[in-house]
Amino acid sequence: MENKKILIITYYWPPAGGPGVQRWLKFAKYLPDFGVQPIVYVPENPTYPIVDENLIKEVSDKVTVLKHKIFEPYQLASFFSKNKTKKISSGIIPNQKKQSLMDKLFLLIRGNLFIPDARFLWVKPSVSYLEKYIAENNIDTIITSGPPHSLHLIGLQLKQKLDLKWFADFRDPWTTIGYHKSLRLSNYATKKHKRLEHKVLNTADTIIVTSKTTKTEFQAITTKPIAVITNGYDVENIEIQPLDTKFSLAHIGSFLSERNPTILWECLVELINDIPDFNSHLEIKLIGAVSQEVLETISQFGLNPYLNNLGYVSHGEAIAHQRKSQVLLLIEIDSQDTKSIIPGKLFEYMVSNRPIVAIGPKDSDFAEIITNTNTGVFFEYSEKTRLKSVILDFYNQFLEGKLKSNGVGLQKFSRKNLTKELVALIK
Repeated sequence: MENKKILIITYYWPPAGGPGVQRWLKFAKYLPDFGVQPIVYVPENPTYPIVDENLIKEVSDKVTVLKHKIFEPYQLASFFSKNKTKKISSGIIPNQKKQSLMDKLFLLIRGNLFIPDARFLWVKPSVSYLEKYIAENNIDTIITSGPPHSLHLIGLQLKQKLDLKWFADFRDPWTTIGYHKSLRLSNYATKKHKRLEHKVLNTADTIIVTSKTTKTEFQAITTKPIAVITNGYDVENIEIQPLDTKFSLAHIGSFLSERNPTILWECLVELINDIPDFNSHLEIKLIGAVSQEVLETISQFGLNPYLNNLGYVSHGEAIAHQRKSQVLLLIEIDSQDTKSIIPGKLFEYMVSNRPIVAIGPKDSDFAEIITNTNTGVFFEYSEKTRLKSVILDFYNQFLEGKLKSNGVGLQKFSRKNLTKELVALIK
C-alpha cells in the first residue's frame, strides 16, 4: 500500500537555525516510519536571521523538499541597517525606552505594512505553484506551520480552491504573542490581524497548538477541533561531556530584553557577597543571541567578571552545552500573554540530566511540565527569596559533586512519540 502523502508548508527549514526549524524537521524525519510521505514546501532564497549549516545533514532522504522563490521586504531593509533587520526578524526588539528613531520606524513599517508579517508577499506565488502541484500529485492533506502566520494564508487560499484537509499548526499564538505590543500597530492593523486570525481558525479543518493555554484562547474564537501536540526532544548523537568545573548557569537561545531577570542578577550578587568562594566558582554562560539591554544589566550588577557570552553556536554544540552545564536557565517574559509559551529548548533541557531554574509568569504552561517531570524548579518573578535559596542549594550539591536532575515521564515528549500523535490526527 502506498504511503499517504502530506504537504507541509513551513518557512523555517535547514539551513535555518534557532528553535523554529526543529518541530517540522523532526516530524518529517519520523513520519515515514508511520506510513506517511512528507513533502515539505519551503522558500528557495529566504532571509533567515540565524543559519546552522549542520542541520542540513539532519534532513531525511525520505523527505521530498519543494522550493519556490520568495521576496521579503527584509531583503530591501537590510540595505539601510542589516543588523537591525536581522534582530527584528529574529524577535529581538529593543526596549521601548531605548528605541532609536530608526528602531521605531522599522517597527512601525513591520507592524502596519507587513500584515501578518514580512513574508506576506510569498502567499500569492505559493498558492499558484502549489495548486498545480497538489492536483498533479493527488495530495489531499496539507499542514501549514506558523509563525510566520502568512503561511496560514497560503493554507486558507488552497482550502478555498481545492478539496483537501487543512491542519493549521501554531508553534506560537498569533494576536496574543508578546511582541505584538512592540510593533506599534494602528487600529486598522490590529483589526486586520484579528480578522485574518479568525478566518484561519474557522476555515482550517483542525488546529494544532503547542500549549493548553493557546488551546483555551483559540476555543474562544473557533469551534473547530484543537489538538495540543507539544514540541519535544530527539535522540541526539552527542559525545558524553565532562561537566563544567565551574558552577555554570547556562541560558541557551535568544535572550530578549523583556526576559531580563533582575531577580536572578540580584540573587547572584547577594550570594557572591554572602557565601565565601561563591565568586570563584560562578560562571554565567549565555549561548545564542543576547539583547544589549541584558548585557548592560549584567554589567550594571557587576557580574561581567563571571560572564561567558558565547554567542550563537550550532544546534549540536548547544546540546553539548546543555549536558555539561551545571544549571540550565529558562526565562520567559513576565506577562500573562506569555504564559502559553513553552520554549522548544525545554524538552532538550529535560533530558540533559541537568537541573532547570525556570522563571516566568504565574500559571505558565511550562511550569506544570517542569514540576510534573521533576526536572527543575519554577519561580515567579516575585519569588526572589526562594530563588536564592534554591540556587544556594544547587551550589552546595555542586560542591559535593551530587548536582543532577532525575526526570520522570519524559518518554511521552520524544519526537517519535509526538509524531505518532500527529499521524493519529491526520490519517
